[in-house]
Amino acid sequence: MENPEVAISSCIAYDDEGLCRYKQHLSASQELLVEDQLRRKLKFFFMNPCEKFWARGRKPWKFGIQLLKIAMVTIQLVLFGLSNQMVVAFKEENTVAFKHLFLKGYMDRTDDTYAVYTQTDVYDQIFFAINQYLQLPNISVGNHAYEKRGAEETALAVCQQFYKQGTICPGNDTFDIDPEIVTDCLYIEPMTPLDNRTVGKHNLNFTLDFHRLVAVQLMFNLKAINLQTVRHHELPDCYDFTLTILFDNKAHSGRIKISLDNDIEIRECKDWHVSGSIQKNTHYMMIFDAFVILTCLTSLILCTRSVVKGIRLQREFVSFFLYYYKKEVSFSAQMEFVNGWYILIIVSDVLTIVGSTLKMEIQAKSLTSYDVCSILLGTSTMLVWLGVIRYLGFFQKYNLLILTLRAALPNVMRFCCCAAMIYLGYCFCGWIVLGPYHVKFHSLNTVSECLFSLINGDDMFATFAKMQQKSYLVWLFSRIYLYSFISLFIYMVLSLFIALITDTYETIKHYQQDGFPETELQRFISQCKDLPNSGRYRLEEESSASLFCCCNSPSERI
Repeated sequence: MENPEVAISSCIAYDDEGLCRYKQHLSASQELLVEDQLRRKLKFFFMNPCEKFWARGRKPWKFGIQLLKIAMVTIQLVLFGLSNQMVVAFKEENTVAFKHLFLKGYMDRTDDTYAVYTQTDVYDQIFFAINQYLQLPNISVGNHAYEKRGAEETALAVCQQFYKQGTICPGNDTFDIDPEIVTDCLYIEPMTPLDNRTVGKHNLNFTLDFHRLVAVQLMFNLKAINLQTVRHHELPDCYDFTLTILFDNKAHSGRIKISLDNDIEIRECKDWHVSGSIQKNTHYMMIFDAFVILTCLTSLILCTRSVVKGIRLQREFVSFFLYYYKKEVSFSAQMEFVNGWYILIIVSDVLTIVGSTLKMEIQAKSLTSYDVCSILLGTSTMLVWLGVIRYLGFFQKYNLLILTLRAALPNVMRFCCCAAMIYLGYCFCGWIVLGPYHVKFHSLNTVSECLFSLINGDDMFATFAKMQQKSYLVWLFSRIYLYSFISLFIYMVLSLFIALITDTYETIKHYQQDGFPETELQRFISQCKDLPNSGRYRLEEESSASLFCCCNSPSERI
């Protein structure tokens, strides 16, 4: 008689498609042993960590690492978030300071209405900004300085854009214009010797032809150092500010809008020295980040190994069914071997490793990609916390949410695709018709945000009230448009959406009480009656298999 150990061994080889090939001409008892071993292997694979510990004494390393990773990644994110807040606050405060320094008569929260209406005011604003720039070291309360290229400081550029040629006579309803745009720039050095350091028309040969004028731009560069990070035991960053003051006259409507744009770039300081323990604290933080990377790398290896094991077991199960039962396994049954939670954890581990590496480079002042690092660490932390739901899913009372979301997702996605067509239709219609008359419909982005808010019942009265009544026809259309959208989406679409999820929730509750319908894979596994603490799983690969199958008789096979 053949050795039973050989008879119950797994695949003897793999074909070109990765499917298992079993030994030919097995006896009936050997076939039962192969089937018994596969059932037990499948049952062990789908056990929870506690059952695996009872079955083979396997400690839940992945679970322990996930708990450790949650604590470490959350602490890391909080520390980086506090540092990133200082960076963002420094950028915003500098932008506000520049608006007050270089825009005459500027007041907070007046960006949308800040404009001039006379030629004298345009010249006053331009020369005010130039004079403020020249006097910046004496008037600024911040540590701002001019940008230097070599030994020279960069100049302020005053550029005006105008039509190449043009004769406009509105009184006669005639015009002759060449639409080509010409740019003429004037450069002013910070150390230009001027009387009383004041610039005016008498100092510069600068005039504007307002009939042809399209825009005036004042462009200059400034530098600063963010010293507030020193108090939080972090090394300071150096900042480059590229400022552009725009006088927009494209509409030629008699109103020239003024705006200040601040393009900020963070750079590594060239030469620095800080006394005290900041350098030591930076080293401690880098060691902590390295430990986070090591933990995530361990989690990545363990989860990847589990995914690979699942795929191998899937191929073995598919080959077994094809060889012994002459039938193919359904796609849904095959996908049960692919654990989506492990893939989620793998993605979070990769993001954490990359984000932690960037964070270490930022702390070492080799990189300054704060925004990229915050996105990576924030997303990874969110996925890490979501991954914990997997372990709550082993308890029936906590598993209801997961099962409901999983079951409702296909129907919800199909429903959202249909609802999106109606939503996009309203977006385009509102943008085209109401855009010129309503501030919330000026762009597709703001239209989408406004309509989404209306679905949730937010800001309804303000949306109705802010509609301008300059055109009675458009005003009447806006009422029909808004009332129909609110009625359609709140009373019908949103109600149907909730009904889909509620129906799935009731179905899942019914299944939890009366039992879930078994899939082909679950029916196959359910014939194995060995309990986790029976000892059969612990001795499965160490001793020769028993001829007594733990499963039901062959007549009860699938």
